[in-house]
Amino acid sequence: MQVGYGSPLDVLELRDVEMPRVGERDVLVRVHAASVNALDWHTTRGMPYFLRGLLGLRTPRQAIRGVDLAGRVVAVGAKVTELAPGDEVFGGSEGSFAELTATTPKRLARKPDGLTFEQAATLHVAALTALQGLRDAARLRAGQSVLVHGAGGGVGTFAVQVAKWLGARVTAVTRTESVETVRSLGADEVIDHRREDFTRGGRRHDVFFDVGGTRPLAECRRVLAERGTLVVVGAPPGRWLAPATRLLHAAALSPFVRQRLVPFVSRNDAADLATLSQLAEAGTVRPVVDRTYPLDRAAEAIRYFGEGHARGKVVVEVR
Repeated sequence: MQVGYGSPLDVLELRDVEMPRVGERDVLVRVHAASVNALDWHTTRGMPYFLRGLLGLRTPRQAIRGVDLAGRVVAVGAKVTELAPGDEVFGGSEGSFAELTATTPKRLARKPDGLTFEQAATLHVAALTALQGLRDAARLRAGQSVLVHGAGGGVGTFAVQVAKWLGARVTAVTRTESVETVRSLGADEVIDHRREDFTRGGRRHDVFFDVGGTRPLAECRRVLAERGTLVVVGAPPGRWLAPATRLLHAAALSPFVRQRLVPFVSRNDAADLATLSQLAEAGTVRPVVDRTYPLDRAAEAIRYFGEGHARGKVVVEVR
């Protein structure tokens, strides 16, 4: 539970709270695992500051962190027909770093056979961002070339695999310690950005999927085809507006250049969750889990995520 804004170790506490209320269209899930996302990091710190106007000035109104989950359905509302108690599910809910959470059927899908709860908990925000960002925002087609910048993180590891599923040739840019992990996911070429400046290689790509957000847009456009698409997913955090400033910059610049510059944030979609479940069950998409933490160390999990060293996803074990 969050009691203010600041360092995760200072403002997050393990407390007993009331059981979530379950409406007639809601589902009560016993959480087995939940994964950490950038939203958890930003909300815990209350930065960028503009977030506090949306979340709560002194402390967030939603005091329990976590938006990804995997677990078992405990109870359903009177008007819920899609799920039943005992079903194993994954998806999204506000406040998933808890033993029980209430959500809706539209935010859930059945857990893929063969995946652990810890693996399934990674498939919500990060995998949806990769799927929707490449398929819908970038309009990536078979035979095209895509560069994934920030390929070693949670979104990036899924983006490499989704791009290969869509039939693209994938160049992945990542840190030294993530090179072999990313290569094992099927990338055709892996560039260690600490040893090579990927913006000066001369090769141009049809799609630039920018998770890292650490290079100026002008440099990113340098490696993009004349009519290519730059999808802006993430950027380093700042005190006031960043990372939102990078998305706004891309949106403002796009009408004045031939390339498409697309700021992107994923949306919840039940059909897309079902697609991810099928891809994971078939082994086409494989979650990469860096570390797991028990629920009473969730603050440490968020801090580790915020340090930017994770390879793949960071997971909180609740059971």
